[in-house]
Amino acid sequence: MNRDFRLLFFGQLVSLLGSNLTLVAVPYQVYRQTHSSLWVGLASLFQLPFLIAGSLWGGAMGDRVDKRTLLVAGSFTSALLSAGLALNAQLRHPGFVALLALAAVAAGVGGFTGPVRTAAIPKLVTPDELIPAYSLNQVITNIASVAGPSLAGVLLASIGLSSCYWIDATTFIALTLLTVAMSSMKPSGEHSGIAMLRAIGDGFRYVRSHATAQAIYLVDLNAMVFGLPRALFPAVALTIYHGGPRTLGLLYAAPGAGALVMALLTGWITLVHRQGRLVVLVVMAWGAAMALFGIVHVLWVGLACLAVAGATDVISAVLRNTILQNAITDEYRSRISSIQMAVVLGGPRLGDMESGVVAGLTSTEFSIVSGGIACVVGALALVRWRPRFWNDEVLSRPDGN
Repeated sequence: MNRDFRLLFFGQLVSLLGSNLTLVAVPYQVYRQTHSSLWVGLASLFQLPFLIAGSLWGGAMGDRVDKRTLLVAGSFTSALLSAGLALNAQLRHPGFVALLALAAVAAGVGGFTGPVRTAAIPKLVTPDELIPAYSLNQVITNIASVAGPSLAGVLLASIGLSSCYWIDATTFIALTLLTVAMSSMKPSGEHSGIAMLRAIGDGFRYVRSHATAQAIYLVDLNAMVFGLPRALFPAVALTIYHGGPRTLGLLYAAPGAGALVMALLTGWITLVHRQGRLVVLVVMAWGAAMALFGIVHVLWVGLACLAVAGATDVISAVLRNTILQNAITDEYRSRISSIQMAVVLGGPRLGDMESGVVAGLTSTEFSIVSGGIACVVGALALVRWRPRFWNDEVLSRPDGN
């Protein structure tokens, strides 16, 4: 791996550690101020249009402008927004609207930089290094998703909300400095004459003609919308397990712990021939683990179920990224990555809303179990709709057929 990839790698690791503090702090703050899982879901849903708009804009810009410039601007803006969250949390009566607004804009900026960063990886490594590169990306993502929430639980219980946000702001500054040290990454094609909206539209038209991309997005949306009840974690920690911030941190960290173990063992994935089939199977395993998490009210069993789910998600993520990045042409890479980023980051927010609404109408336990079952059923429906995704050995073809 070259120098620029190492800078991207370490910058992302530092930044993700901070971002995972905020990932726990925001829903905890919302739940503490409202005592409602529905409001946790609504707060997450409010971020969705910002995230999607930012992701699509970032994808279009990434195919037109130097990617390093975009990443530097996005990282510095994120640092300012995290500082705003910290200042708001330090107020005697923190503003709820300010909390929602700052978190939403931060999601938009994260959506903007996400596809640019994803699309940069194939420019920094050779095609046969893609699986190791995305596996390393999963390693740092899951190191952060274990260490970040665990630390957040300790900070929330001992120091307070603002410490999580201040640390997040600091890590974004570090990411900005590391990105500045990278070489420039000019766009591969000429796009100066294409209007921004037309460029975004071309990306969607490309996806509509690309069966593999469609299947990749739908299988991930199915898992995230129905099988990721993270909006219920505050309620689970405080009312089912009768714990506190530390228990909440463990719940957020558990999927990352399982994912980290699996990310270190992904070498065997290169030997898989029917990659689409394995993606479907691990998504079904994810749904089953989540259903069990909702049934058994024992903390260590719940943490184990979340860890198993996280491990299956790593397999799915590595395969989905590899299939998609090998199947698309370079001139569309940032725009397709932006749509993928909208799915990857937007799906959990839709899932927050879905689980919060169902929990509000029924119960926390029913919401979790029904979502896990729906995840399994959705994976089976995808196999019926796209049988070639299940049967074909080679899905990574640029024509997407």
